[in-house]
Amino acid sequence: MQHVIIQGGDVIKPWFAQLLPKGIEAGQLEIETPGNEELQYCQQHATRLFNEAVQEATGRLISVKFTPPASNLNNNITTSFSEIQLEQPLLNEEYTFDTFVTGPCNRLASAACLAVVEKPGKAYNPLFIHGAAGLGKTHLLQATCKALLEKHDNIKISFLSCETFINHLIKAIESGRIHEFRYRYRFTDVLVIDDIQFLSNHDQTQEEFFHTFNTLYQSHKQIILSCDRSPSEIPHLEERLISRFSWGLVARIDRPAYETRAAIVRKKASLRGISLPDEVVCFIAGTIDSNTRELEGAITKIAMLSKVLNHPIDLSLAEQALSGEETIRSN
Repeated sequence: MQHVIIQGGDVIKPWFAQLLPKGIEAGQLEIETPGNEELQYCQQHATRLFNEAVQEATGRLISVKFTPPASNLNNNITTSFSEIQLEQPLLNEEYTFDTFVTGPCNRLASAACLAVVEKPGKAYNPLFIHGAAGLGKTHLLQATCKALLEKHDNIKISFLSCETFINHLIKAIESGRIHEFRYRYRFTDVLVIDDIQFLSNHDQTQEEFFHTFNTLYQSHKQIILSCDRSPSEIPHLEERLISRFSWGLVARIDRPAYETRAAIVRKKASLRGISLPDEVVCFIAGTIDSNTRELEGAITKIAMLSKVLNHPIDLSLAEQALSGEETIRSN
């Protein structure tokens, strides 16, 4: 920002040197004051002076907006963001490392998450996990959040979807609370965003996230992102974000192989208290090769049909459940 020479006689105060220009947005230069008394003084006595100085220095019709010191936001952050925080997704109790089945398809991503738990902000920062839908990305993210909360006292974690991040920004802009929004996401210890691909075609959100990313990264705070594709494959994403997403570790999750699918079926069934014969486990794993979500759906269908027909789970029933038949074939 250009150096601004201010002329104003008795209006000049020694603490003016502590004023912090934050940036120009929507034709306004935001200037952070060192305290509440300085804020009140600037608003009452120095606004015109600064407006004239900035307009002279930039040659543009820019106005000045004085804001309180960032530390003041901490006192009001709970009240100011009570409505927004209610919208954040709760962590699923089942999504832990103990319930995550590790195999060749996801071993790198799983190991990276465990390393982040041990040294957040130092190991693999940012951590970018990508893969097709239903392969366990959200499970890993939530497991990491839980483990971080258990291992590190008083750690502040912001976990949300990219769509929620976008909606929070829109609400903050509409309500004139952009400073609170920035404090919420730039002064956290760990920022975890699911489905970051939705930044595509959202130019203003990309701009905001770029500065949020830089603030956290420079402060050695952990950033974890998930996506359905690699950074370079996200359409309409700024090059500077693509570059930053690749600074740490980019870990891909692939479709699980047969052995891993069978292990997933056993684990998911056990968590639901469902006993599956070995032949049924093998049938499900051999029939469905897409993703974990489809495997879970198959278990649910089989268990439901067993309950409805009051018939024990066996290979015949499993075949009918996955083929869509509603009655037991006669032997």
